Amino acid sequence: MRFTTPPAKVDEENPYWISFSDLMSGILVIFILAALALIIELTQRTEDIDESIKELKQAEQVRQDILNEVKDALDKQNVKVIIADNDTVIRIPEETLTFKSGQDVIPTSMQKPVMLIGKALHNAITKNNRFKFLDTVFIEGHTDSIPIKFGKYWDKGNWGLSADRAITIWNLWRESLEVLPTFDGLKNNSNENLFSVSGYAATRRVQLEEKTSEQRAKNRRIDIRFTVKSPSIAKIEAVNALSE
Repeated sequence: MRFTTPPAKVDEENPYWISFSDLMSGILVIFILAALALIIELTQRTEDIDESIKELKQAEQVRQDILNEVKDALDKQNVKVIIADNDTVIRIPEETLTFKSGQDVIPTSMQKPVMLIGKALHNAITKNNRFKFLDTVFIEGHTDSIPIKFGKYWDKGNWGLSADRAITIWNLWRESLEVLPTFDGLKNNSNENLFSVSGYAATRRVQLEEKTSEQRAKNRRIDIRFTVKSPSIAKIEAVNALSE
């Protein structure tokens, strides 16, 4: 008996078409999975960005609330301070605190208003643990542009004078104000000291022209500057990656 082999089907004779079809299906699956992964990643980054913006806005609001509450509390006690630099600074003008020329000692008659400022500041910062939204509170000393030619600061100049005046304020609050937590016990969100001091001499004048004693007086001041907690580096990098 003679047997004959049935004719092969076209697909069996051309396995190439099956392989090509499988390959295209595999590529399509990979493309879909990659697209889903990208969508998930972009969604997560967008959520991180939104969260960073929310945190920053909240910190900005906390700072503004602190400054307004400090000023309101001091207005009621007839102690003048000024909110300045786009709601980031509480300025103590010379009419509230005046140092004698070339000296860093707070006059006895002005120690009370300085203590009231410290008390109002502490109350506003510690309310609802607001200090956790801040990065640093700088006590800044500033002078006019007249060089010091005698006294203990003849060699340190206005740089040393401005820094030491800020330190004098800090030491008064730290040592004499009976508050808890103490000023040097306040920490920011990174568990670092909240307060710092700095001196700028005449490099950051609010009154550029100093032809009169009144004009120079505006530059002799103490500023209390508030910086807020910033988003983490990882979240900032996510913003940069999305913008590329």
